[in-house]
Amino acid sequence: MIALLLRDLRLATRAGGGFGLGVAFFLILSALVPFGIGPDRAALAPVAPGILWVGALLSCLLSLDRIFALDHEDGSLDLLATAPMPLEGAVAVKALAHWITTGLPLILAAPVFAILLQLPVRAMPMLILSLLIGTPALSMLGAFGAAVTVGLRRGGLLLSLLVLPLYIPTLIFGAEITRRGAEDLAVTTPLVFLGAVTLMVLALIPFAAAAALRVNLR
Repeated sequence: MIALLLRDLRLATRAGGGFGLGVAFFLILSALVPFGIGPDRAALAPVAPGILWVGALLSCLLSLDRIFALDHEDGSLDLLATAPMPLEGAVAVKALAHWITTGLPLILAAPVFAILLQLPVRAMPMLILSLLIGTPALSMLGAFGAAVTVGLRRGGLLLSLLVLPLYIPTLIFGAEITRRGAEDLAVTTPLVFLGAVTLMVLALIPFAAAAALRVNLR
């Protein structure tokens, strides 16, 4: 599993579709929103939590189709399916590699981009915490969507349509945590719900994604 993780990290770095693409998209979105809404702090601050979370969500979508596509093209996916390692473990490792190359850089860059959207400084810890808890669920759900659409021609659009509705609970609770942090309100309830959603996704999705892969490989 460690060898598979290191291999995926190297491939993401060499292919150029890892953290750079997601962070660049996040930066562009954070820079364009003030031009559309206006530079007024009173207008930007209330929408900043939602914009930041939508930006993180869409940035994660950019590289989802690469989770299994390259392995399917070169035949590595067939070897993974017949390897001694459970296919569920391979799915979990690939989701982890996607999070390291996409989710983790977004978490590190989010406070900088939040300044462009006039998010209050007191909300920064809650923004980082919500992304830290929520983005693993985005990567795991993306791995499920990639498993369902692997091998399909032009499956990128179908992947987005499949995954986006599954992202909604994480988006709602993540943005709510950040909003409450900006308004100095209690964040316990949305934080618990976000953690529960992530734990449920991490526990169940590897089995669903592995089942989808087995069906597509037959």
